Amino acid sequence: MSEKARFSSEAELCATFISQLPEGWTAYPETAGFDILLARDVDGVQIGIEAKLALNAKVIEQVMPHDSWWHADGEHPEYRAVLVPWGCSGGLAAVCKFLDITIIEMASKALYQSWHPMVRRKMSPDLPKVGDHWYQDRKWRDWCPAKRCALPDYIPDVTAGASAPVQLSGWKVKAIKLIILLDRRGYVTRADFKHLEVDPGRWIYSGRWLAHGAVKGQFVRCEYTPDFRAQHPVNFDQIAADFEKWSPQAIRADHVPAPEKQERML
Repeated sequence: MSEKARFSSEAELCATFISQLPEGWTAYPETAGFDILLARDVDGVQIGIEAKLALNAKVIEQVMPHDSWWHADGEHPEYRAVLVPWGCSGGLAAVCKFLDITIIEMASKALYQSWHPMVRRKMSPDLPKVGDHWYQDRKWRDWCPAKRCALPDYIPDVTAGASAPVQLSGWKVKAIKLIILLDRRGYVTRADFKHLEVDPGRWIYSGRWLAHGAVKGQFVRCEYTPDFRAQHPVNFDQIAADFEKWSPQAIRADHVPAPEKQERML
C-alpha cells in the first residue's frame, strides 16, 4: 500500500477523518488551538490534531505546545498528532517520533476502495485504547498534562482545517447568548452584560455594536450588530434551546422561595 491519498484541501482531509472516527470518540473542530480536538467519551482522554496535505516543518510547529516552560501547568491534551493523507508522511516522520508526535495517515475513499479487502485500513495507526501503555503501543506517547483542554459546551458547527477558520470560543458563546436575549426581549441592559460576563466595551463604546434605546439604560440592535446566527446556525439554535438555563429570568426564578416557605416567612 505505497499509493498516496489525494485530498483537495485540509478541510476535506479533516472531514474524511471525522466521518471515519471509531465509536467512543467526539471531535471538536477548531478547538483549543487545534484543527481537531478529540475527546474519548469514556474517560475524557484528548488528542490534539493539526492537519496538512504533506508532513512539513510548519505543521509540526503548529501541533507543538506554544506555552513557555513556566506554563507547564496549563491546559494540554494527552496526545498530539499530525493528520496527513496516506503515503504523505515524508522524511520528517523520524523527527515527529523523537518529539512524541503521532502521524495519522488517512486514506481517501478512492484509495481505500482500490485496496484488496483483506488489507484495507481507513487510517493508521488506530486511536489509543483504554488501558494502553507506551510499551504496548509505541505510536502514542502520553504528554501527561497537568490539566486537559477545556471543552466547549457545544460541539462547534465550524469546518475543521479551513484556511480562515471561524471558532466557537467561550466569548462567542456568551455573545450569542446576549444576542438571543436581545432578540427575545428587544433590548439588553448593563445587568445583562454582567450576568453573562460579557465586556460591554465593544458593544456600546468602542465597537458600537448596539445603539441606545428609547428608555435610558436599554441597548437595542443597530446596523453594526454582528450576525452570529449566520456564523453558527446550529450552535445558535442549540444555545437558544437552553435559554431557561442561562437567562437572567431563569436565574431569578430559581431563587423564588417555594409557596410553603413564603407562608412561613409571612
